[in-house]
Amino acid sequence: MEKRAFLAVMLSIAFIYAYSAFFQPKKPVVATADKVPAQAQLSSVRPVASAQALASAVKAPAAKDEEVSVDTPVYSAVFSTRGASLKRLVLKNYRETADPRGKNVSLVNESSPDEFTLATKAGGFGADQAALYVPSTQSLSVSGGENKQLSFVWTSPAGVTITKTFTFHGGKYGINLDYRVANTGAAPATGVIQTMMTFPFPPQGKESRFDIHGPVSFAQEKLLTEKVKDLATQQKNYQAPEWSGYADKYFLSAMVTVNGSISSVAIGSTPRGYFDSIFSSPAISLPAGEARTLAYRLYFGPKDLEILKAQGNNLERAIDLGWFAVLAKPLLHTLKFFYRYTGNYGLAIIIITVIIKILFYPLTHASYKSMKEMQKLQPKMNQLREKYKNDREAMNKAMMELYQTHKVNPLGGCLPMIVQIPVFFALYKALMYSIELRHAPFFFWIQDLSAKDPYYVTPIIMGVTMVIQQKMTPSQMDPTQQKMMMALPVVFTFMFLNFPSGLVLYWLVNNILTITQQYFINKSISS
Repeated sequence: MEKRAFLAVMLSIAFIYAYSAFFQPKKPVVATADKVPAQAQLSSVRPVASAQALASAVKAPAAKDEEVSVDTPVYSAVFSTRGASLKRLVLKNYRETADPRGKNVSLVNESSPDEFTLATKAGGFGADQAALYVPSTQSLSVSGGENKQLSFVWTSPAGVTITKTFTFHGGKYGINLDYRVANTGAAPATGVIQTMMTFPFPPQGKESRFDIHGPVSFAQEKLLTEKVKDLATQQKNYQAPEWSGYADKYFLSAMVTVNGSISSVAIGSTPRGYFDSIFSSPAISLPAGEARTLAYRLYFGPKDLEILKAQGNNLERAIDLGWFAVLAKPLLHTLKFFYRYTGNYGLAIIIITVIIKILFYPLTHASYKSMKEMQKLQPKMNQLREKYKNDREAMNKAMMELYQTHKVNPLGGCLPMIVQIPVFFALYKALMYSIELRHAPFFFWIQDLSAKDPYYVTPIIMGVTMVIQQKMTPSQMDPTQQKMMMALPVVFTFMFLNFPSGLVLYWLVNNILTITQQYFINKSISS
């Protein structure tokens, strides 16, 4: 049995490394770039008079690029009249480092006009990416609970007017984006509205949030991520995605479809070192005197499970919790639940660890009891091995009879441990990629539960507790196997040196609880 237990532990370690491999992006669906865009549910035809009224309400076209600032309780942004694009967006509630004086997180920060994100290009209507729009205001301040709009207007020589309107919601990260295309000319017009999103690679920073970064999309009920090396040689195209954008470990920038307004998205890389996502609308045909609108939603904010879920369109799927997401999500909600009462995510982790330990107590108790009983049978098992050392079939038969006689299950020691593996990996994912732990302090020297222990104290203590735990575990191994098993604490200690301290805290507390539990189980069995 002990050999099987040993094998289960070794498989668990192998599984950790194998599991890490699954953090890599999934293979994207096959592109169908040449497919003609499907007709989406555009808004009904409206009189052109309203477009003319809006165009006349703004000032005369600007001769050069101008900036428009927007300030909300959760972010500040700077738009450009060049392509009605976004030049800068800074989150107010998040900083790049744990230092409260550190600079705020910038999700968009471009100086080159050619790389401003959300720029508009309208093939067929005559608007290129550098077209200068006329803004409805030079600055906008949106307080909590308020909804305010910023419009940009551009009119072609042929009389096609494109009105691009952003609606900001005070205190929220979501932004509504509406296009209104009106044909005030005498001839019909046909074209496609394209919105360009650009992101630099490698990212302009060395913060841990860039450990994982790149384009990400949700299409055909799948989360699709791209590798930089793949985009360097081939563009990726997805038809009718629910959303697409760019994500790092903790933040997401994305454009979301509304009633099929995104016909396709083409994702590639540029020689200047940028990811480039081009969102194309369905084809728009406008007879003279008609107008149509397209609606989108934008998101620039944290990968917070509850905030993303409130956005709809499966935006919460941007948090890749892996195979065990069905377990990881409840654990994440539970973590936040206890944080509301403790005010400390470290304490919330400890409470969750205790609860998990209690839930698995019957399984753990059965496991140790089985191992203890097997240990008692070890002398008789050795006698059988010696007796039938030249007849393996007879030895196995005698072993089974011995197990039946003493009502012992040789798998009873390792099965309960295997059952707990999914819970461990779910909690691993939840703690590893939880923005709630980012820069969250615990006590003493641990001031960021998402970062490694700066002095490696907790990983070393964790390694010591693993040694104690192994010493207390009933064993029937030969000396060679025992030496190999004693190497596990060393391996785990080195593995955990650079793990987030929140994860190390979980493992350490779990070990201490296991040692306590094992002490009482050994005592009860002995008595």
